[in-house]
Amino acid sequence: MTTLKIGDKAPDFVALDQNGKTHKLADYAGKKVVLFFYPKASTPGCTTEACDLRDNYERFLAQNYVVLGVSADTEKAQLKFAEKNNLPFPLLADVDKSVIMAYKVWGPKKFMGREFDGIHRTTFIINEQGILEDIITDVKTKEHTRQILK
Repeated sequence: MTTLKIGDKAPDFVALDQNGKTHKLADYAGKKVVLFFYPKASTPGCTTEACDLRDNYERFLAQNYVVLGVSADTEKAQLKFAEKNNLPFPLLADVDKSVIMAYKVWGPKKFMGREFDGIHRTTFIINEQGILEDIITDVKTKEHTRQILK
């Protein structure tokens, strides 16, 4: 779905997480960023994906990664999702879809025979200089860490 390409400068963003803390891409200069977009907090596939990243979180930290989740859910929904699943990383509440639109992951989808607009499950790996190092569009929720840490 996204038209961004590996080697592009990652779009900057400003968004609040589940605790009301502001996050900007610029805050993470010098670190690698896993920016994963998921359709909806507390749904089965999104929970599986987030828990896979949670279970491997120490591996990400050991390799200088920051992990940030993004969906259009409210701060309250993100907080409930994070608390219920003991997620150690920030979940950005992109209610106005500014980050979602900047990364071009919003568009037509099909689910159970019906078509609607929504978030395409996509993960962007951003290097220490703010450049897109990898874009994963075929996310395997049960083994997403393996897709990222090749």
